[in-house]
Amino acid sequence: MVIATSPQPGPSPGLLRYLRQGLGLSESALTLGLKQAQVEQAPLPVVLWRFGLISLEQLDQVLTWQDRQD
Repeated sequence: MVIATSPQPGPSPGLLRYLRQGLGLSESALTLGLKQAQVEQAPLPVVLWRFGLISLEQLDQVLTWQDRQD
């Protein structure tokens, strides 16, 4: 379990769109990930990977996508 000491910001609408459209993540997978990320105060992509909802390669794609958004 990943637990942060400070509240994590919620995922951006762009990230959610990327996860749905770019990776084809289902709404139920996103809902589970969002709930668990909030409980753990952990980044959504990491939670999705830890729960096996995205592969390590997909996690890398998400992190690369996020880096390009800044």
